Amino acid sequence: MNIWLNFLIDSLAFGATFIYGSTGEILTEKAGHLNLGIPGIMCMGAAGGCLMLNTIGASNLPPVPVVLLGIIGAFVFAVLSGMIYSFLTITLRANQNVTGLTLTTFGVGLSKVIFSKLDPVLYLANTRDYFHWPFTAEKNSLQLLGVLFFLAIIVALVSSWVLFRTRVGLQLRAVGENPGTADAVGINVTRYKYLATCIGSGIAGLGGFYYIIDYMVSQEAYLSVEALGWLSIALVIFALWRPHMTIIGSTVFGVLFSLGGFITNVSWIKVTMATTPLLKMLPYVVTILVLIISSIRNKRENQPPASLGLSYFREER
Repeated sequence: MNIWLNFLIDSLAFGATFIYGSTGEILTEKAGHLNLGIPGIMCMGAAGGCLMLNTIGASNLPPVPVVLLGIIGAFVFAVLSGMIYSFLTITLRANQNVTGLTLTTFGVGLSKVIFSKLDPVLYLANTRDYFHWPFTAEKNSLQLLGVLFFLAIIVALVSSWVLFRTRVGLQLRAVGENPGTADAVGINVTRYKYLATCIGSGIAGLGGFYYIIDYMVSQEAYLSVEALGWLSIALVIFALWRPHMTIIGSTVFGVLFSLGGFITNVSWIKVTMATTPLLKMLPYVVTILVLIISSIRNKRENQPPASLGLSYFREER
């Protein structure tokens, strides 16, 4: 396979991590909550999924139940983390920024403790055969396009359809724009905020699980999940709060993020060691440019929800 095509496919596969993380954050932000705990939640999702696979590693289950149980484990652990954030910021009305940063610290630390107790031989066993379907037999980058990669695409498209084509999505966006008005017309603001935040956290958690089990298939991969979580939050701005746009954005991020390592392996391109860190800055530079351009255009649909980051006090309605 052509080296450039290989690079593009690898970037697509790598970007799926961001699709999960940013889609989950978009759902949360559409409810009016800025969840800076996404990096920690992605770490917890990775730990939960690997813990499940570690538990069933010696049970000789067929591939489909193993994949489903791994996904469920990651989703449940991430949802539980999201419930902590929801309780603190929705019920107790704690500061969202502080709560999110605290949750990231907690999630990263707890996931490291969990991974230190797991046996990689068990939770990484047969992952290429189970999670890389239908390209298991391929010896090139196509083998990276497995079950969880296609699930990421489906999740992004379904989330976008729900947000912009259904009554539930309309009411959720109303909660994020003006919870007082939404409450006045009979929408259960608290319920929508809890569901959006918890489901969004569960989706984000799948990103950490995907990165370790499907993309890297490595014991040490969990050490990089936190950094990818911050990039996922940045991608929300790039995608203009539209889940389907994360597919394009994640591909761009994947290409830009991988470009530094790829170019150094191309014989006819000369890159110094000092240039490589600058290339790794490209995803962040592009995000800043998109933010500037979207602000200049000043279209309301390209702006974040009006009540983003603000706690809702019903008695002030």
